[in-house]
Amino acid sequence: MAFPSATWTRLASETRLQRSSQCVSVLGSALYIFGGEVLPREPVDNHLHAIELGENSRNGVTVKTLDAPSVAPTPRVGSAATSIQDAMYLFSGRGGVSMGPMEEDGALWKYSSSTSQWSLVAPADPSAPFPKGRSYHVMASNGVDEVFVHAGCPEKGRLSDLWSFNVASRAWTKLPDAPEPARGGTSLAHHRGKLYRMNGFDGKDEQGGSLDVFDTHARAWTTLSFPADGKQAPEARSVATLMAVPVGEQGFLVTMFGERDPSSLGHAGAGKMLGDVWAFDLGAGTWSAVKPANDAPPPRGWFDAALLTEPSGRPSIIVHGGLAEDNTRLGDVWRLDLGDA
Repeated sequence: MAFPSATWTRLASETRLQRSSQCVSVLGSALYIFGGEVLPREPVDNHLHAIELGENSRNGVTVKTLDAPSVAPTPRVGSAATSIQDAMYLFSGRGGVSMGPMEEDGALWKYSSSTSQWSLVAPADPSAPFPKGRSYHVMASNGVDEVFVHAGCPEKGRLSDLWSFNVASRAWTKLPDAPEPARGGTSLAHHRGKLYRMNGFDGKDEQGGSLDVFDTHARAWTTLSFPADGKQAPEARSVATLMAVPVGEQGFLVTMFGERDPSSLGHAGAGKMLGDVWAFDLGAGTWSAVKPANDAPPPRGWFDAALLTEPSGRPSIIVHGGLAEDNTRLGDVWRLDLGDA
């Protein structure tokens, strides 16, 4: 089937929301923003910013800043988050005086929107193996009881590992590593028992031209290859996003934006940023460029995004912040509404 029509709406743009390398999650009908940086390697704070995304949000939103309680994750950048029902789960990142990977012995931070409280969810067996602290990794969830942590940057080098954490039993499981090369800034999405991984940076080059698929039941990886030419399919990139959009019989994957050529200044600079949107038809196995009917957000990388599903079932993708090509941090929030095919 053809990809649904797409329409962008800018919901907000505020100085207090300016940041990159942050985490966002949609819990219910609200977007929650945590962490990130305005100056390189200087975490902004550990407050949460909440934005209600109900039916009237297209006409304007109100941003609420929730001060950090006594029990909350410390300020950090390059963390990752995912959600299950009314809870956001956050793992590691960089912070502290040394700005090294935050080692919390396999624990995840959980924020519950129903109680407005943070809690530290530690493994039930502290002696069992767990993923090491890292930054610029990715997370996804099955939406029920399992979160996944993949790749990223430890103290040195990059990783290709994959772990699952059962939030009920509080147990980590080491799963088969993803296809090489190891990378940071990759993208991950879960859909119908499968994880989809693409893009990233291996320390030398942006990755592209392959969609790696992990079957969570068979516990095996397969790879779908495509021409990363920006014409037939998306070009290579890192620090982008990948969303599983449940429309049609099989659904679509949507990737957008990201950094194409890294800056010679490394983390202190901005490379070539992309402003395109691509959709992968999971039924047909084909890519198509998405051409929204109106003005789109400016190109960016190092941002975050989350999927919003309205009560009617209509999906939207919410995009926040990131790093612009002029090396400024963005404080905008955009909504990509997906209409009927």
